[in-house]
Parts: sequence; structure tokens; C-alpha cells
Amino acid sequence: MSFETVSVIGLGYIGLPTAAIIASRGINVIGVDVNQHAVDTINQGNIHIVEPDLDIVVRSVVQTGALKATTIPEPADAFMIAVPTPFKDDHQPDLSYIEGAAKAIATVLGKGNLVVLESTSPVGTTEKLATWLAEARPDLTFPINGVENADINIAYCPERVLPGHVIHELVSNDRVVGGLTSKCAKRAVELYGIFVKGECHVTNARTAEMAKLTENSFRDVNIAFANELSIICDTLKINVWELIKLSNRHPRVNILNPGPGVGGHCIAVDPWFIVSSDPENAKIIRTAREVNDGKPDYVIECVKKAADRFKAPVIACLGLSFKADIDDLRESPAVAIVESLLADNVGELLVVEPNVSVLPKSLQEKVEKSDLKEAMEKADIMLLLVDHKEFKRMDRSLLNGKVAIDTRGCWL
Repeated sequence: MSFETVSVIGLGYIGLPTAAIIASRGINVIGVDVNQHAVDTINQGNIHIVEPDLDIVVRSVVQTGALKATTIPEPADAFMIAVPTPFKDDHQPDLSYIEGAAKAIATVLGKGNLVVLESTSPVGTTEKLATWLAEARPDLTFPINGVENADINIAYCPERVLPGHVIHELVSNDRVVGGLTSKCAKRAVELYGIFVKGECHVTNARTAEMAKLTENSFRDVNIAFANELSIICDTLKINVWELIKLSNRHPRVNILNPGPGVGGHCIAVDPWFIVSSDPENAKIIRTAREVNDGKPDYVIECVKKAADRFKAPVIACLGLSFKADIDDLRESPAVAIVESLLADNVGELLVVEPNVSVLPKSLQEKVEKSDLKEAMEKADIMLLLVDHKEFKRMDRSLLNGKVAIDTRGCWL
């Protein structure tokens, strides 16, 4: 096998599961992360994130010695980069994490190595990665401008997994593999063949980058339709959940459910990468982002109107993560809503989030973290922001006498 050692750069929600799955296939895996706490936790056989079944896999591969974590890159046959790609305040992509990863691994690259970028990225980022590596290692050749027989192979292969189902989907889902050359793509397909049972679809790097952005923009546009519909239905005094259920009885209609906004590192971020690449023509994509970014403000106004009924309102905010039954708070509209309610001093806030032990820094020492029972007893207003299983199965009769604001359609 040409890949005896694989290095995964970035041990977060994608990198750690990927490293663990590869290690479970008998490959030596070196996980690299700048977070010393994450490195120490993994080396103890534990995990620093919440993902079903991940703890079992990590414990097993650490105990066998197949996976180890470090803060300093080491030589390997392949390097998989899975670091964050946020955007800046003006919605321009921030590629500093990818550039930092490139400079970190450049010192240990050797002839014949494969570098795969998994981080969701604007079109052209894989080419920039090759340039950054070439600048750091002028003694090696890279597949820039179609150089087929370069010393280093470089490809792009975006993750396509759903939080809460990562372990299964890393293996079962199809992958899109975009090489800077056909040889690069072939080598990347060989790497993913170690653990992926789904089909690997080969294309060029730019198309692969755009495919990932397109997938998430498609969902964002459809969520925006649902969110806009929910606001219109409130104005017209129509139950949007019933409306969507009835409309979806049409054989060619499949409207998604509205919510308090859109969160997570992918759907809330990726469409802006397309907009930044072609702002003149990305009209629908931009509008969808603006609709979804504006939905938290609408929820906040609904809470303020409800709070006006009480002299000293107590508001229970149920859920902080960006989707149900996970601990991921990235770009979460729920967090933004709680932060705004706190800043505007709307009332006493109680936060219920069963999937995190510590509130984010923006809320610490400013708001009380409660359990569901306590919140139900104290609150005048019940604001459901995330459809965690604990909130879905709660006794609806406990809402009697309270103002219930359900942004997820759980309490119908």
C-alpha cells in the first residue's frame, strides 16, 4: 500500500472522525492540531467534541497506537487538511487557517507525498494551496499550471457529512475528488479508497470546490424560502407548519421547515464564498443569505412583543447549538438570539442546552444555565430555538399559562 502513514491537519468535527476512521483501517495516522487541550484529550483516548460513536473509535485506535495527536506536523505519505474556513466581517473568505496549515506541513513534505484539502473553500483555493507550498519548498515541484509529474500531488475533496451521523457518512457517502492534474486525482481516489465505500467522482479542483459550495447554497436558498414563508404566514395569521405539510402533499413539492435562522460552519458560510467570487451575478444566493441572516432579528422582535406583557419577564431559551442533538455552536442563530436578548435587557434569561457543559464565553457570567425542569418552573416565556430530543418529548401541558414561541414546530 502506498499510504502507510496519513497526517490529518485539524482535529475538529471533520478532522478527528476522519483520522479515527482511517486509523481503524490499519493505517498509522498522525493528527495535528494547534489546540494543546484537544491533542492531550485525544492522546488519552478521549474526545473533545460530541459525535455519536466517535468516542468508541478514537479510544480503540489510540489504544492500539494507530492514532496519535501532536501540535507539530511529522512526515507522512499523505496530508489531509481539515481546518476552518470562516469569513471576515465583510463576508470575504478567511483563508489564513489553510495558509497556516500549508506552511506548517511544508517543512516535512517529501517527494511522492499527496496533499488533500478538505476544508470548504472558495473556487481557486486549491491552486493557492499549491502556490503557498511551492513558495515554502522551492526544492520540490508542484502541480501548478498543469504540471503532471510534479513531486507533490495536490487535490480537493470536500467533506459531505451531517453532524450526528459523521461516522456512518464518512464511509457510506459518495465523494467528489478534484485533482490539480489527473495524476493528483488518481492518487486522492486511492487514499479515499482506504475507507470510503461510496463512489469517488473525479473532476478538476475548481469544479469540486464549486460543487461543495453549490450543495450548501442549494439548501440555503430552500431554507430561505421556508423562513420567508413563515414570516408571511405570521402576518396573514396562517399556521406555517400546517401550510407546509399540506403543500408537500403535492408530488413535486418538498418545502423545508423554517427555523430561527441558519447556522453551522457550512450552510451559513459557504454561499458567501460564491457571492464573493461573482457578486454581480450571485443574486438569488445573496438574497437567500440575507433572508436567513435576518430571521434571528424577526425572532427577537417576537420575543420582545411577548415580553411587554410582563413586568419582569423570565425567558427560557431552549437550545444553543445550530442543529438538534449536537454540541456545535458555530454560526448558531440561537446563540446570536440569546446574545441580542441579553444586550437589549429584554428580561431574565435562562438557557437550557443539554449538549454543552459550559456556555460560550459571550454568555458566561451574564446568563444562567438551567435544566429544563427549572426553566419550566420559572419562565413566563418559553422560546424553543433548537429541536433537541429533550424538548420534543417534554410534556406539552407544562406550557399551559406560558407564552410559547416555537421556532422549530415541535409543540404543534
